Formats: sequence, structure tokens, C-alpha cells
Amino acid sequence: MSMHTPTTATADGTSATTSSETSNGSSTVVTLARHGRTPWHKGNRYTGSSDVPIDEIGRNQAESLAAWARDAKPDLLYASTMLRARQTAAPVAEALGLQVQTDERMCELDFGEMEGRTLAELREENPRAVELFEQDAAAHHLPGGEHPEAAADRATAALSDIVARHQGRDILLVCHNTLIRLVVCRYLGIPLGAYRTILRGIDPVATTRFSFRPDGTVMLDYYNRPTHG
Repeated sequence: MSMHTPTTATADGTSATTSSETSNGSSTVVTLARHGRTPWHKGNRYTGSSDVPIDEIGRNQAESLAAWARDAKPDLLYASTMLRARQTAAPVAEALGLQVQTDERMCELDFGEMEGRTLAELREENPRAVELFEQDAAAHHLPGGEHPEAAADRATAALSDIVARHQGRDILLVCHNTLIRLVVCRYLGIPLGAYRTILRGIDPVATTRFSFRPDGTVMLDYYNRPTHG
């Protein structure tokens, strides 16, 4: 199910100061889009820091994101530095005549021992690790992987910098499934350990939009909205 109800939150700490007074007094809009499908989506293998390209279906999905962007008309285009994000952003850049700007802080989490594997495979090998992960995905994150708190910190810091550079503008940023859910949790005050149970996974090239308002609050305009049929 997609979530479309606007929700307002006051950001906290370093991730909160993303919305200072803009020169024109308007919100800065940031739309986060997940990249297109990769070969590892089949079987739900963890891709994480592995630089896997998008597949043929993913390329079609990227074209659908470009079609959506022609109507949405963002002012600026960003992507994580990962190949699958840049490949998904490329048709948008061509359609709108925009340059793809990249930020490595918006890359997906490193999933450690889970890279290229499924949760079912880890469950056979280490059922207790999976049990704890499913109870609290932050306190018991995947073995050898990046801590979700660190990922949320770097992503919200990146968004803070991007918003500060482009106040009052409309920005499209292509990034990643788990990272987007962690960002949503951080801005809305949801415990990061609940990102898998509170928020369903982001569909390929679906969009999640925030408005960073002049009063310092961040509004979730919608979550996981499809851009293609």
C-alpha cells in the first residue's frame, strides 16, 4: 500500500536544520525515487553496496520515471553514485536537459554478509541473527553491515546540504530502498529499528516526496507513489 497522507515533523539534531528561511519564503521540495530493477531483485537478494546495474525491466522503469519527470518538471536532478541509481537517472537527464549531480552519502547501506544473498539463506545459516534483525533492524542490523543510524545520519546530512544549496527549488533524487525508509523514519520520529515493519519496501522508481519548509519543519507529502502502470 502506498501512503499519500501529508505528515509534518520537526526535524531533530543535525538532520533537522534542513530548512532555514528561503530567499523566496517557499518550501524546498525533494522527491526521492528508488532506482529501477536489477537482476538481484529476483529472489529479493540484498544489493546494498554491490554496484549491480539495472536490467531490461529496470531500463523500462527508468524511462517511465523520465515520462513522469516531464510532467513533474523538477528543477534539479541528483542521484547516488551507485551505477543503478545513475542509470535510472540518465533518461530523466536526457528528457529534461538536466545534469545528474551525485552524492555518495545517498548510496544504499552496505549489508555486510548479506550482499548478494537472501534473508532465507541467512536464516538457514544463522537463524538467531535473522530473528533479532526482524525484531529490531537497527539494534541488530545485518552481520557485518552498516549501522542504520550511521546511514540515516549521512543521508539526512546530504539532504540538509542539498536543500541549503537549492532553497525554494524542486529536486528529484534517485537513490535506494532501505535508505529512503530510514530517512522517512528519521524525519517522522519513527524508531529506525522499525523501518521494515512500519514502512513497506519502496517499489522500483516509486517516489517519496518531502517539503522542507521555511519554519524548519519537514512535511512528508507522500510515500511510495508509483510513476508507472
